[in-house]
Amino acid sequence: MSAVPSPSDLSIISPNGARKLILASTSKYRKELLTRLGVPFTCVDPDVDERALTGESPMAMALRLAEAKAMAIAQMEPNAWVIGSDQVVDLQGVAMGKPGDHAKALKQLQSLRGHTVQFHTAVCLAKGPISQVMNVVTEVTFRDLDDATLNAYLLAETPYDCAGSAKSEGLGICLLEKVQSDDPTALIGLPLITICTLLRDAGFQIPRAL
Repeated sequence: MSAVPSPSDLSIISPNGARKLILASTSKYRKELLTRLGVPFTCVDPDVDERALTGESPMAMALRLAEAKAMAIAQMEPNAWVIGSDQVVDLQGVAMGKPGDHAKALKQLQSLRGHTVQFHTAVCLAKGPISQVMNVVTEVTFRDLDDATLNAYLLAETPYDCAGSAKSEGLGICLLEKVQSDDPTALIGLPLITICTLLRDAGFQIPRAL
């Protein structure tokens, strides 16, 4: 993995004067988070196989998938800057992703309760063949709650598209005892402090001048 090129090396300007930025994701959570920065962007589905590789650690999986998503779109859009991101829960070396349904979500929360786990939120900024990928670790301590409480939460919020099955920006916060992170939005799905650093290094102005 190489460093992101400087603006003077590969500065591509769109007709409206702004650098073209693509979010390699269809996640409504990541889209909402990136929108906060006020930088115009479009969303494209990277269509990447998100299954873990044999023997792959949760952190390695998050880093690999974030870069794979960004590079999949960067290959199709070589003149654009592309952001890819992925989040994997690390429960004592065991990776957890999105549950997909109620039964799997309940099983995840049963496994997580009473434990302190790591959420690996990896982000990649790519342009053409060049990319930079970073990982943000968030430590989360889950409350030791009974099955009835966990089930009630899942029925109320249906967080089946969230890694670890706890939507911290919503009712899922009631499942948590403590959250520690240097990049607060990482737990929601996109580390904006890290994203700001990467985009500024690439020549984006944040906030944009009016």
